[in-house]
Amino acid sequence: MTKGPLELVGQVAEMLDELGIAYALGGSLASSLVGEPRSTVDVDIAIKLENHATALLERATAEFYVPIEAARAAIDAQSSFNLVDTAHGLKVDLFVLGDGLLDRMQIERRMKVTIPGLVDRIWVTSPEDQVLRKLDWYRSTGNESERQWRDVVGILRIHGEAMNRVYLDETARALNLGALLEEATRAATLD
Repeated sequence: MTKGPLELVGQVAEMLDELGIAYALGGSLASSLVGEPRSTVDVDIAIKLENHATALLERATAEFYVPIEAARAAIDAQSSFNLVDTAHGLKVDLFVLGDGLLDRMQIERRMKVTIPGLVDRIWVTSPEDQVLRKLDWYRSTGNESERQWRDVVGILRIHGEAMNRVYLDETARALNLGALLEEATRAATLD
């Protein structure tokens, strides 16, 4: 049986839940779940490790190929490392969260989602925090990532009225993303 990205998310989510590690699905797969669907095999999961690093690495190496030294360095640096499902050729990027505003809010405001027939329950980054995270990535690329921009506009178009605009606007200003958010909001209403 072929495993797809959502089945991989379910497997990793189950492992993280069992270890008591807070997580939120992010990236392109999450924005496809709450925004406009697009083809992706990217699996990005943000994790708040606390004191679970050793347990995570021990458990992950039993199910995945994990470049251990790179994983330890990423944990120390609060960056990202990979888990590779070698049987199916799939990879998940685990992003180790720190204490920054976006990192804290991504976990605090995550939402539980069910994908019938595939995944019982997974934690997904809220639409507002996906917009903020993707705007931050967009800015870090010098405003060059068309995919990030398209994801932001798609989420705003679909969830615009239902989003917590006070939170979104205030947090965007705190992160110096206010002008980009205004531009994306205009683009979402013009399309």
